[in-house]
Amino acid sequence: MFSNILVTHFYLAIVCVYASKNQPPTYQLNDGRHIPSFGLGTWFGVSNTSFNPVDEEASERAVGWAIDAGYRLFDTAFIYGTEKSVGRGVKRKISEGVIKREDVFICTKLWVDSYGRAAVVPALRKSLEALDLDYVDLYLIHFPIGQFANGTLDLTDYRETWQGMVDAKRRGLTHSIGVANFNAHMMDRLIKSSCVKPAVAQIEVNLNIQQPSLLHYCCQHDIAVMGYTPFGSLFPERALPGAPGPRVDDPLLRQIAAAHNKTVPQIVLRYLYDLGVIPIPKSITKSRIEENIDIFDFDLSPEESIALGGYDVNYRSGKIWSDSPYYLTKQFTSK
Repeated sequence: MFSNILVTHFYLAIVCVYASKNQPPTYQLNDGRHIPSFGLGTWFGVSNTSFNPVDEEASERAVGWAIDAGYRLFDTAFIYGTEKSVGRGVKRKISEGVIKREDVFICTKLWVDSYGRAAVVPALRKSLEALDLDYVDLYLIHFPIGQFANGTLDLTDYRETWQGMVDAKRRGLTHSIGVANFNAHMMDRLIKSSCVKPAVAQIEVNLNIQQPSLLHYCCQHDIAVMGYTPFGSLFPERALPGAPGPRVDDPLLRQIAAAHNKTVPQIVLRYLYDLGVIPIPKSITKSRIEENIDIFDFDLSPEESIALGGYDVNYRSGKIWSDSPYYLTKQFTSK
């Protein structure tokens, strides 16, 4: 449990934080760019094995509400189907004079069907067309695993795909590049094979899977961490069968929340922020969007942080492509 606290102090000590009066602080990336420390996720999730249908109007409204609430980081992906609505929501606020393009940080991701160096730039151009933008602030390899249209695995080494990411950055189509769902071994292989290392790693981080060793690795290599699924199994209606606790009505969580006059989700988000993670909770509800970002006016005590660390059972919510040699829990040893 204490390892999480140590990671927090170490990580935040080496990352430059620039406070803004109305928005969350920003971190300086290893390429010199800055990323907001809090963002809005725009994935609508899955039902059984299929993606939930995208409500484009709801997604666009959510982006607008988020901008009004102080969000400046927006996370989308080609596979989410929300690039168009995110782009429209941002453009609307630009046209209203609320923000400028340079005020927001847009992240999207390369899907698994566009693996290999030559496929990256064309895939990013499609995302830029959907977003109606000239560039994105961050482009991520969504998974370390490729897949052909027929469903079979594409065993192209992700290091080759990374070369395409570097090409996209050099062309100015994205300002920063990174990875998602990679483990430390995979990032090591990238770093050793390229003159450009990931600026960001997006991974699952919540009370059930806090990943202290991976956070420590990213800290050592000056790689910022974005945390998706920040609520994990907190809400009973979203928890997978057999998922571990705690749930939102957990007595200890409610006690900590009451002590700070906050909600349980706000306590969880603040804890992740204290770990040095950039949380990207998703919501299309105005009140929840406003609530989620309201976590910067209180501090958790060391005792509370230790207690929250005790919920870590290394439970991962997704295990797709586990038959691939590049599955994120495997230590693939090719040099």
